[in-house]
This record gives sequence, C-alpha cells and structure tokens, in this order.
Amino acid sequence: MTPAALAPQRIVCLTEETTEWLYLLGQEHRIVGISGYTVRPRRAREEKPKVSAFLSAKIDKILALKPDCVFGFSDLQADIASLLIKAGVQVTIFNQRSVDEIFSMLFQVASMVGEAEQGLARLSRMRAELDAIAQKAAGFKRRPRVYFEEWDEPHMSTIRWVSELMAMAGGDDVFPELAVQSMGRDRIIASGQAIVDRAPDIVIGSLCGKKFRPEKVAARAGWHDVPAVRNGQIFEIKSADILQPGPAALTDGVRQLHRIMCQWEAQYA
Repeated sequence: MTPAALAPQRIVCLTEETTEWLYLLGQEHRIVGISGYTVRPRRAREEKPKVSAFLSAKIDKILALKPDCVFGFSDLQADIASLLIKAGVQVTIFNQRSVDEIFSMLFQVASMVGEAEQGLARLSRMRAELDAIAQKAAGFKRRPRVYFEEWDEPHMSTIRWVSELMAMAGGDDVFPELAVQSMGRDRIIASGQAIVDRAPDIVIGSLCGKKFRPEKVAARAGWHDVPAVRNGQIFEIKSADILQPGPAALTDGVRQLHRIMCQWEAQYA
C-alpha cells in the first residue's frame, strides 16, 4: 500500500493557500471544493466547486461532496469547522502566522497527501530564495522604513508573516509591535497621525476585496511631509500575493517586496 493511497482522496479547501499548494504538488485531483475567494491558481476557479467564503460556508454543499478531509485556517473558521465535525467530517485547521509556521503548514499538507519528499524539495527551494533575498538586502546602505497597510478605514498595520518578509526583503516595519498581534482588530492604528509620526519611507497597501489607491493615500490630511508621499513611494501588492499565508507570500509576495526595497535603496539610500 502506498502513501498516496492512504492519503485523503476528497479534500475541501476553505482557504486559498492549501488549494494553491495542492496544485503545485500535482495533487489537484484530490480537491473537490474550494473557497470562492480563490484566485491562485486561476484555473482552480474553473475546475472546482466553490463552497465557502472566509467566515461562512455552504455546509450542505460540502457534505454532498463527501469529503474525507477539510482544510481550514484559524479560529475565524471555528464555527464552520464545528458544524462539519459534528457532521462526522475530518477537519484540519491550521493557524500559521509566521514565515516558519507557513513552512510547517505546507510540509504537513504535503505529508498528508503522500508527497512529503516533493514538498520538502519545493520548500527547500523557497527557503533558499528567501535566504538569497535576505543576503542581498543585508548589503543595503540604508534600509527603508515601511508602513504596510492591510486596511484603510480604520488604518490597520500588517500581520506577522508580512512583517517578517518585509525584513527579509530589506525594509523595517514601522509598527513591529502590532505585527505580533494575530487578530486584525488588535492591529488597528489609533490615528493617521500615528503613522505620520513614524515617517515611513515607503507605504505599501494590500486590501482584501478592495483596491488600494496610492493617490488617496497621498491626499490624506497631514500626510504631505511623509517621506513616502513626498517621494512618491506608495505601492500596492495584491492581497492574493501577500496576505495568503502560503506559497504565494513566500514567492511572488516577497519578490514584489524586494523589488520595491531595491528600487528605493538605489534611489534614496
């Protein structure tokens, strides 16, 4: 009997990162349902039934798919998990909040579908790229101070894995004390003036379900002397590329962060 035969055969992914990872592992045939927010890979939306949002799910539709495993993320999906568990479904809820925890989650998923060896090889390549990025950033003459906005009304600073990836990419989070807070409500910034006072050299926005508009940031009252505004260093990274605690953040997300940091360092350091 092979590991693949013993692995779950019918998986529902309530968030995007496990879907993307299973596709990368060539195990998409195991997926029978996905989140409606999934955009990576794009073809998943065409191939797989959409059975959930983030805080809600179509329980009857999931049960009709007869999954033998459901992957979810964080306490925010606890109610969905509870309903499925009560219905007799195996549910695995991950709660990765840091870069190391993302690596651990991805290895666990690969192992669960009988692809531990392939998963480890892919993760080793991702780690090597992160190390190469960090090594290049270590040569910066000066590191930019970065405000990463996860929401605009109210202002919300970013989560731990993004803050860690920014550090690897060459920038310093201006709200490091907030990054360790796992819940969004605990990363809300009291006022726009608090951001102004920290004088970020770069502002990066990534809003789930809403376009980030640099021109609106530049027009905020009292922000005209913020270095990032004065020098036009305001950027957007799509939420699917950086706020998904999975493969995207460790690849496309950090590459975009590093590109922004390198451009700033070349011009302003």
